[in-house]
Amino acid sequence: MVNGAEREVRALRVEGLVNARDLGGLPRQNGTLTPRGVFFRSENVDSVTPAGWDQIREAGIRTIVDLRQAEEQAQDTQTRPAWLTTVTVDLDGLDDADFWKDFWSNGFSGTALYFLPHLHAMPERSVAVLSALASALEGGVLFHCMGGRDRTGLIAMLLLAAIDTEPDAIVDDYLETVRLADRRAATSKRNNAEPEIDALCQTFGTTTEGAFRSALLGLDLVTLLVSPELKEANRAAVTNWRGSV
Repeated sequence: MVNGAEREVRALRVEGLVNARDLGGLPRQNGTLTPRGVFFRSENVDSVTPAGWDQIREAGIRTIVDLRQAEEQAQDTQTRPAWLTTVTVDLDGLDDADFWKDFWSNGFSGTALYFLPHLHAMPERSVAVLSALASALEGGVLFHCMGGRDRTGLIAMLLLAAIDTEPDAIVDDYLETVRLADRRAATSKRNNAEPEIDALCQTFGTTTEGAFRSALLGLDLVTLLVSPELKEANRAAVTNWRGSV
């Protein structure tokens, strides 16, 4: 398990963000650590201040991959710095109404309960995100959704699993967002939804943590990575973290 001091080291201190961190520094199954400065995750970056953008640049990040729907992106109010490249890839795919009718109204979309079904029904969505992350310009790559919880959590799970990160460390990274719930709620001026989310999971015989652990345990990453839509160069960049492993 990752201790508090290690989480502090991984935290990305950016004015305007509370749920941002480096995916580097987590233990891998071969005894090494995941490389730092390659992939970062966060909530929506539209609240980043001018000083915060300077901090993002100092962290080496040069590309942002936005996982949100077009309607969510349209709500942004900030102009991003000229030195930054933004790539948008809608991970959800709400146009697949048959899939989402079973996962939207019942609240599953706000939990890891939808991860494996989404990967099974729309693998091309995650493959498109992985391709964008792999083929980004030189520098660190930050990916985000709105709250940095589930869409971001799904992609983080794939990236960490791709280089054999210790399963408990992958779970801990997901739970870090849960632990930050009060700060996330205060920043977004909403109530902490984590108790309700966990209660929902419990009605299906699991918990917030249990739902994620089940998704990680059931992940068929090999099948996803051999998708013909994932170019060989991008596949290699995912499994070696852009040449850093």
